[in-house]
Amino acid sequence: MLVESAENTAEHFVGSSPELQAVLRQASMVAATDATVLVLGESGTGKEHLARHIHARSRRPDGPLITVNCAALPEELVESELFGHRRGAFTGANDHQPGLVRQAHGGTLLLDEIAELPAGAQAKLLRFLENGECQPLGAAEAEQIDVRVIAATHQDLQQRVADGRFRADLYYRLQVVPLEMPPLRSRQGDVRRLAEHFRVTLAEHHGVEPPRFTPALLRWLGQWPWPGNVRELKNLVERCVIFMSGTEVNPGDLPDAWLQTPQGQAGGPFVIPPEGLSLERLEMDLIRQALEQTAGNRSRAARLLGLTRDTLLYRMKKYAIA
Repeated sequence: MLVESAENTAEHFVGSSPELQAVLRQASMVAATDATVLVLGESGTGKEHLARHIHARSRRPDGPLITVNCAALPEELVESELFGHRRGAFTGANDHQPGLVRQAHGGTLLLDEIAELPAGAQAKLLRFLENGECQPLGAAEAEQIDVRVIAATHQDLQQRVADGRFRADLYYRLQVVPLEMPPLRSRQGDVRRLAEHFRVTLAEHHGVEPPRFTPALLRWLGQWPWPGNVRELKNLVERCVIFMSGTEVNPGDLPDAWLQTPQGQAGGPFVIPPEGLSLERLEMDLIRQALEQTAGNRSRAARLLGLTRDTLLYRMKKYAIA
């Protein structure tokens, strides 16, 4: 659990790709309200940073930002951790504990990895979202809490609802405003800017001279599929900063793990066949394949293609794909 203020959580997003800018515009619009937000996206795309971005631009930037990793909460203590307890409520409850929801009063509660929240806590969270009431274990009455809730997950919540692992009513209550962070592979124009940003800022952080990235390395960075997204890119640049400070870095200088092609990914840029191709037909075929592989689930199909859901829907409409 982290307690933060808006002053140290305002996040600078590096990049000008349409996919990223669209999400940031939506985030800025919803930030001025108290609407519940559901942040979706693959691991490493910056979901927590987007939540901080929203909090810093909200009506309550001076209030606390409480970040809770739902996957790390012990199942037997999750309700107590979130909603608090009174002394004697259970064995070992020797003191009153306010709970994380109460600690976020006047600010924002970020529930990261919301898909991992146990069923019992899901019911209590739903009640809180509906009426703002928080009742600690062992308390006779509930108290009214003023908290803005942002939930985040890399899981497919719709599929979890279909599998009976997540409450449908809670899902619909959380996704008042869904925002999806685009994967880095759909932001290829941003890769070089991010690499340069990390090269300079991480060298300053570690107190070393930044390495020099050759044009060949920058081309390689632009071709890599980045399955770990921005986090993976930052980790790679940090290794270069630490071990190759002040030197010139070429693709051959990278750790072997990054030089091996991930399973199922192309090892380099797509090569146009000598006879040429129809870009529209190729795009239509890829969209249809993605929809077939995901049994028509458009959110998952969009992630397979490295697109936002809105971009996929636009292209489906463009090509009259049902």
